[in-house]
Amino acid sequence: MHLVQQIAFVLLATAAIILFSRRIRAIRRNILLGKDADYSDHPDRRWKNLFLLAFGQKKMFANPLVALMHLVIYLGFIIINIEVLEIVLDGIFGTHRLFRAPLGALYPVLINSFEWLALGVLTVCVIFLLRRNVIKLKRFISRDLDGWPRSDANYILITEIILMVLFLTMNAADPSTDFVLSSRISPLFAGWSPGALHMLERTCWWLHIIGIFAFLNYLPFSKHLHILLAFPNAYYTRLEPMGKMHNMKTIQQEVLYAMQPETAPSGPAEAASFGAKDVTDLSWRNLLDAYSCTECGRCTAACPANITGKKLSPRKIMMDTRDRLEEVGRAIDMNGSFEPDGKTLVHQYISVEELRACTACNACVQACPVSISPLEIILELRRSLVMEESNAPQEWNVLFGNVENNFAPWKFSPDDRDAWTNS
Repeated sequence: MHLVQQIAFVLLATAAIILFSRRIRAIRRNILLGKDADYSDHPDRRWKNLFLLAFGQKKMFANPLVALMHLVIYLGFIIINIEVLEIVLDGIFGTHRLFRAPLGALYPVLINSFEWLALGVLTVCVIFLLRRNVIKLKRFISRDLDGWPRSDANYILITEIILMVLFLTMNAADPSTDFVLSSRISPLFAGWSPGALHMLERTCWWLHIIGIFAFLNYLPFSKHLHILLAFPNAYYTRLEPMGKMHNMKTIQQEVLYAMQPETAPSGPAEAASFGAKDVTDLSWRNLLDAYSCTECGRCTAACPANITGKKLSPRKIMMDTRDRLEEVGRAIDMNGSFEPDGKTLVHQYISVEELRACTACNACVQACPVSISPLEIILELRRSLVMEESNAPQEWNVLFGNVENNFAPWKFSPDDRDAWTNS
């Protein structure tokens, strides 16, 4: 019987790992569909950001109470996985509590700490469910989350509660243990026979590990993928000041040629594209941002355009970018390559009205707990609108014409620019 259980466990674990790996490879491929960008500078600062932003959740502590609750879930996720390691090894080798003998007196100390964390995670998940579904904080009832995104968050929280209950019940039903919290539960099973207790403990053990493997494979389809991607996202975060915009080299060259015609190359100029119309025109860093989005809505709550009733929502910008990238990825999976499908990120997913509402104030970038920059995507899409489609308000076109013809926003020639000094 033990051999059958071992075989069943190994097959289950193998299938879960294969499916998870396949999905992660697809996400990596999708991210690398973006244009190349170099983020290899200042590795010391990048490692510091990784520890402060991803491990330390530094930006979350703008609200200490919420940050503390997130920290409980985060630590629970990390530390309780040590217990999962024991469960996995028990499943492979057919043992029971493999670490108890080697760790000796340290073993109950560890399991007791795991149980307290499990209780903390369970409590915080209940609070988060209440915030979303009873208290209904404004950023959790936005139209951005209509449909699957709202259900996704609830599914994850409920799953975590179930896993913690199974963990505590498994310990309580094990007669060979006497841990602080599970021992308070064990009186509920006082009248059970040893065989029934063993069956309960084994049932909880199997449901717990099956739930973990199911969660592992649900994770890459969920907003909770940020649990994994927060680390590379923090490492590759932008080190320049948030207000700095990246100039387009082709435009800089055109300005140089206009100011110094003798430097212009002879012959026809190479065709160039400007900005981004679809996800493959964005950088891989922008696409990593899209997959790393937690959908927490802090960016939208801080956005002055959204606050004043405009259609723009930075959270929606990130979700739309990810949805379009997923669509492109599915087409590649089906056909081997992506052929134009008549859709683009701008227009079909993100409207012109949304893009024009942005004031480029960087409030969304400042608010994001995982260092995402919706503004970079917005600017690239607006560049495509203006420079590829000549799609701009008339007021902008007047300014653009003056800059192109007079090298300044004002409607008079460069030769007359200093005339006001003589008046």
